Amino acid sequence: MEAAAAALVGLRGAALDGLRGGPAPAEGGGGGFERARFWETLGASSQAATQLSLAAARQPPPSLQPPQELERLSGAAQRAVRAAATAYYELPRRKVGGALGRAVHAAVVAVAEGLLRLAEALLRAPARTPSPEQLVSTGGVWEACDRLAGLPRDNRGAVAAALASWLGIVRDALEEMEQALAEGRDPDWDVLEDEEAVSMGNRDVSWSEADQRLLGPCMGLVKAAKACLKKLLQAVKARGQVETAEQVAQLDDLADAAGDVSPSVDELVLSTYPPVNQLTLRLNAAKLAAVLKKVLEVTRASHVCSPSEESWVQFLAGAVDHNMDKIKGFTQGVL
Repeated sequence: MEAAAAALVGLRGAALDGLRGGPAPAEGGGGGFERARFWETLGASSQAATQLSLAAARQPPPSLQPPQELERLSGAAQRAVRAAATAYYELPRRKVGGALGRAVHAAVVAVAEGLLRLAEALLRAPARTPSPEQLVSTGGVWEACDRLAGLPRDNRGAVAAALASWLGIVRDALEEMEQALAEGRDPDWDVLEDEEAVSMGNRDVSWSEADQRLLGPCMGLVKAAKACLKKLLQAVKARGQVETAEQVAQLDDLADAAGDVSPSVDELVLSTYPPVNQLTLRLNAAKLAAVLKKVLEVTRASHVCSPSEESWVQFLAGAVDHNMDKIKGFTQGVL
């Protein structure tokens, strides 16, 4: 088993380091891309990794299992991971989409890294019973394999999955902000350690009257961000197409623009924590407003925006302007 595990660790200098190096070329490997064969290769990688992790977790423990069987599984896992890495680098991202390419890249790296951690755990503790580290590493491989198996099969699915993830983050930020406002407290105060809370005892942890006037339009911007991602997700699911290179590229443009929404929401929400620096808040609000306007512009120009969809795009653009104008009016004195 030690020889098999040591061979797996060798993945660090082979497929894994290459995968960590960055995205595949936009045109892929240059040969003909066979979609069915690509997914079959990834499925085989997931299956081989799962088999090896099961062998590491079951009884008898790895140190007592037949070495030839473990070496066979290890060799199969190595070949499968290398095959998955090769398949990824042959993926023509310009054709299938950058969002799908990034999702595949992350999933393949997760499987390879999970196998590496499992192999290193086996080398450190080739005991008669699986160590807690081995069991945790085994669970990590299973989770990575599930992620690989659950990948979306086209760029529309990949963009939709990304939008759903970002929408969840923005929804959580909005709920936390609403709860904090309802309770009249600093949203971050309840997560501080006791020592931090004591050290900040002299800090003003309540909003001034001037601050409170800003919270409404700031929340309005965050609500607009949530609505924007929700409506865009619905439009991509309902009307997103991947038949032409232009459609694939438009979906990527949507994902690229929408990917900035969640970080910008986080920055704005953090700047509403008391004591409020109104200049910082205004700048963060302007950044989020610009990001949302960009998303709406890209949406309007894409194939997912039918004539019936233009009404919500226009409505949200107006909501962004309305709330930003309020923030500008309340913070004129800080410039």
